[in-house]
Amino acid sequence: MTTKAPKKFSLIPVLIGVGAVALIATVILTMSGGSTVEEFGAPVVTGTALPPASDGTDLALGLPIPEVVGGNFDGDEVTITRDGRPKILVFLAHWCSHCQAEVPVVVDWIEAGNLPEGLDLIGIATSTASTRPNFPPSEWLEREGWALPTIVDDADFSVGNTFGLDAFPFWVFVAPDGTVAGRTSGELEPETISEIAATLLAMPPAG
Repeated sequence: MTTKAPKKFSLIPVLIGVGAVALIATVILTMSGGSTVEEFGAPVVTGTALPPASDGTDLALGLPIPEVVGGNFDGDEVTITRDGRPKILVFLAHWCSHCQAEVPVVVDWIEAGNLPEGLDLIGIATSTASTRPNFPPSEWLEREGWALPTIVDDADFSVGNTFGLDAFPFWVFVAPDGTVAGRTSGELEPETISEIAATLLAMPPAG
């Protein structure tokens, strides 16, 4: 599998160059087959799909995010909506070595009390395939102590595709008004996650 350097994203000047701290991202090539039904969800996605993430200027900046009504591995409802709250979305694949490295970083960051009130951090388990390593994703995330709200994507990877996912881990940063504040891929350091969270919370409220 090939790799590529992660992309930079734009929020405000404090975050310029954050792509430099992200490690090499795993590029999605062929994501096919073999997963059991229990490891797929049935999310309902509404709204306009975001342009695919690509090098250079991110054409999704300022666009409203699609909204998602889905569920976690236990079937409990998890949503992504334009509800006036800033959000960090992280898309994870069980077979991605960079996701496997990043999940414990995020878990430790949360357990250290760094997730601020007023900001949602939501996971999306996608690109699931029983023929690939570290399957199933539900057991992997449970082993890591991942307790965040997590949407289980469907067999067509509808949530990932709608948000323009192209590499893992894939991050989408959502402003309080429900628009895209930035996207990037790769591993982020805890300090960078904290900077992004503070930046999103400082943005003007919706309306």
